[in-house]
Amino acid sequence: MKDGTNGGVRETLSTLFEAAYQTAHPSVCLPTHLPPVPENGRIIIIGAGKGSAAMAVAAEEHYIATGQADRISGLISTRHGFALPTKVIEIMEAGHPVPDANSVVGAARAIALAKSAGPNDLVLCLLSGGASAIWAAPAPGVSFEAKQTLTRQLLKSGAPISEMNCVRKHLSEIKGGKLAAAVYPARLLTLAISDVPGDNPDEIGSGPTVADHSTLADARDVLAKWKITPSAEIADALSDPRHETLKAGDPKLSNSRYEIVAAPRASIEAAASIARLHGYHVITLGDDLEGEARDVARTHAEMALEAKHKGEKVAIMSGGELTVTVRGNGSGGPNQEYALGLAIALNGMPGISGLAGDTDGIDGGGGHAGDPAGAMVFPDTLQRAAAANLNAAKFLENNDSTGFFRPLGDLILCGPTQTNVNDFRVILVDP
Repeated sequence: MKDGTNGGVRETLSTLFEAAYQTAHPSVCLPTHLPPVPENGRIIIIGAGKGSAAMAVAAEEHYIATGQADRISGLISTRHGFALPTKVIEIMEAGHPVPDANSVVGAARAIALAKSAGPNDLVLCLLSGGASAIWAAPAPGVSFEAKQTLTRQLLKSGAPISEMNCVRKHLSEIKGGKLAAAVYPARLLTLAISDVPGDNPDEIGSGPTVADHSTLADARDVLAKWKITPSAEIADALSDPRHETLKAGDPKLSNSRYEIVAAPRASIEAAASIARLHGYHVITLGDDLEGEARDVARTHAEMALEAKHKGEKVAIMSGGELTVTVRGNGSGGPNQEYALGLAIALNGMPGISGLAGDTDGIDGGGGHAGDPAGAMVFPDTLQRAAAANLNAAKFLENNDSTGFFRPLGDLILCGPTQTNVNDFRVILVDP
């Protein structure tokens, strides 16, 4: 029952969201960073993430155009439903947000390719958000099933992604710099699309090619903080010094270089430029927001209501990655939950609309390529919901934001965008 009165603002919101993710598409951001093929050597391309398939396509198109396709090879792992057709580089799909058997196979094959590099070769790692689940190489003594269970516990706990990855690094044979160790002494270049607050390389995809600042003790503290009691094998692994990650100054990182080719900040600015053309004064709250989705929504609603009271025409934008503490049995993700919380807090205030979407095209849900990317909110959202016998507060209590927005026609259904620079949120206030 999509409304017929919000067409103009709906189109504006959609345009802003599209600008945010299209700016970070690998075809746009990657080519200028691609290295030349080494003299008397080859480029071995490995990588993982939600944007890695498109990164592989952009890379092989570049080397085909320069007549060097016969000197590249490789394997990329991406999320189920995100694969793209390629000519040279193999693409395989794996589980996200919970790893599956393909996550283990892909990681093992990537490590083997890394170790195959000779002295004249260059290993090119194409990395984007989602690699932490898509590449799963359990540390010795840790079963894949134990890692799956722990991942589910962390996802439900509400722990921020940085803390989740701290734990996963210390249970892995590929994360926390260990992929770089497999490449050494050959040369390694990582080209990454950032999806983490602060763009810290050791947090993007759990930092498989860089030094890690976190420790085993930090990982144990994360589980204690979120009241997660690990299985015996997990507890043993997190107490075993052999599972510590690589630290700054480790000689096995000496031949490794790292470049970020796209980051959330640029995507927000791309959307902001368009908003300014529409006459909005842009307020940017940052690209690194964290917190409980519904609580952040309430705070942002207060800002919007204040701007409305002052008669200001503003666009309030933010990025980062919010979390949801799952207490109900509904469906949705942090962007949809933010949108539902925003709708409740705005309470139908005229002239205020909003959008929250994950730039990879999928927001939580069941992990399927057809899941929503997020949702939109309009002044008549609660009114239309009431007419459809949808109680917003009850849906929020059940963490069922998808169930709330789907009958209203206000879900963002764009499919995989082939990139990932985290969440994009905007609230438009018209006086």
